Amino acid sequence: MSCNPSVTMKRYNHLIGEIDAVYHKMSLKLGLSDSAMIILYTICDNGNETSCLLQDICRRSGLSKQTINSAIRKLEAEGILYLESVSPKSKNVCLTEAGKHLAAQSAGQIITIENEIFASWPWEDVQKYLELTEAFLRALQKKAKSL
Repeated sequence: MSCNPSVTMKRYNHLIGEIDAVYHKMSLKLGLSDSAMIILYTICDNGNETSCLLQDICRRSGLSKQTINSAIRKLEAEGILYLESVSPKSKNVCLTEAGKHLAAQSAGQIITIENEIFASWPWEDVQKYLELTEAFLRALQKKAKSL
């Protein structure tokens, strides 16, 4: 079996890598590690902008539990967030006042940039982009189960 990726997959992987690099540069410019930014971003993207279930951060971020827990401990020590027990097996990651300010100045700025980009595209293109991305994800998830 050949291990040679197609031209399409090379381009796709390159684009994903370049997008990740831009997010990394933005995180560094805003004074945050990638994992800290992802945690703040996930909380901001959650809807209420002040807390998010720890399990949702794990599920939505793609980061390992160990990486998330290390970043949370660091952010806790800095007074940015705290954990609140919701049930015996569930915790909420909650922003402090300093955390709310930091999240608005960091993840909030990135979300604004993303929204501006999508707002500049025709609505049909945004919908098609999301549909195709989701279709690729679902197909990849299905194929991954057979590995």
